[in-house]
Order: sequence, then C-alpha cells, then structure tokens
Amino acid sequence: MNVINRVKIKPGQCVLIVLKKDQRSGKLTKGIVKDVLTRAPTHPHGIKVRLESGEIGRVKEILE
Repeated sequence: MNVINRVKIKPGQCVLIVLKKDQRSGKLTKGIVKDVLTRAPTHPHGIKVRLESGEIGRVKEILE
C-alpha cells in the first residue's frame, strides 16, 4: 500500500479521492484540494481532504 504523507498535499492540487460512500467499490473522484482535514502526518487509509466542490474523502493519488 502506498501511503501519502500529509506534507505532500497542498490546497490547489489536483487529487483522486475515495468518498465514504464509495469505499466499498473503490470508485475515485477527481478534484482540487480546498482544505486538508487530517492532522496526523500519515494515515493508513489516506489523508482526509475537502475538495473545492465540498466533497470530503481520503486521498488515493496526487495528480500532476
């Protein structure tokens, strides 16, 4: 499992997240980070963020 550190996630970045409702299916949602919600430096399930669209989920991939 590839763990993403909190310091690598910044507001304005494009990321793929998994929403709470999509955790079983693993469906990813693309968006721009508005706020980083997780305070810990890492989290086994991904760092929790709020997207500019208002959706909240855990980061699975950072896009360039």
